[in-house]
Amino acid sequence: MNIKMNIKKLEKNVQNQLDRQALEGATSGWMEENVIQEIYNGGNEIKLPKMLLQGLGSYSRDDGYAGGAITYAYETFTLTQERGRRFRIDADVVDDSGFGFAAANAVAEFQRTHVIPEIDAYRYSKLAAAAGIRQNYFPSKATVVSALLIQLDKVCNMVCDNNYGNGDIVVAMSRPVYDKLVLSGESKLKPFQFRQGSLELFVKSINGIPIIPVPSKRMQTEYVFDANGFFPAIRAEPINWIICPKSAPIAISKTDSVKITPPGDNQFADAWDIDYRKYHDLLIPDNTKALIAVSLASEQEGRS
Repeated sequence: MNIKMNIKKLEKNVQNQLDRQALEGATSGWMEENVIQEIYNGGNEIKLPKMLLQGLGSYSRDDGYAGGAITYAYETFTLTQERGRRFRIDADVVDDSGFGFAAANAVAEFQRTHVIPEIDAYRYSKLAAAAGIRQNYFPSKATVVSALLIQLDKVCNMVCDNNYGNGDIVVAMSRPVYDKLVLSGESKLKPFQFRQGSLELFVKSINGIPIIPVPSKRMQTEYVFDANGFFPAIRAEPINWIICPKSAPIAISKTDSVKITPPGDNQFADAWDIDYRKYHDLLIPDNTKALIAVSLASEQEGRS
């Protein structure tokens, strides 16, 4: 097998591994499980299935069942987040036999330390902006449980009223707030086994609802995404937690292509070039926004 065939195989393997790593490594990876039977052929467009059903009709003893049509079609969405980076490894550093291992490790580490945090940050900031239930609260060990339960009660009531099912709620919580919650000693906190992809995570829960700890740098209301990465916007506020039905946010993350150019084909340097391109976005149906709650840290309230 020649080097070009080896590179094509490597590109495909790395791409598949990166998509799996993004699903399992992001604290928001559970949002990707809401994407099913999608059609993706590269680029910034994805097609998702949409099904419409009619409600019950009157049953006639003469004519039998009322007819009802099922409309099943695909709706096209444009992914707004288009990001990328080129990596260069000098030919003197690795040869043909060792390049595959070096390339896979380099891109995986880049995605772990830079891409996954950015994807998390984008998703949580977008969820916070869409939330229909809002709270300003500076968390303390003494009051964090009661503040959380107030919002949980509102979300649970809204979820039940909209037939979403009470067992379909997740809390994403900033790690410092999560630590205060654990240190509160509240007896309602119980261990919970939370599945994300093929991973099983052990977290705390309250009233049977899992609480996912998230690094605080990924929990801001607004970010700037530019050529140098991402950082909180000037007007950004810290997010204490976000509560929402697990099935509400539809997260999409696609490694569009990993292109590898060997030194012999590289016109710019005696080096291996690795081109990494990622498309991602978060879709939030309008009818779910009223079911999402956010708590923002308020500097006006007393600290404790």
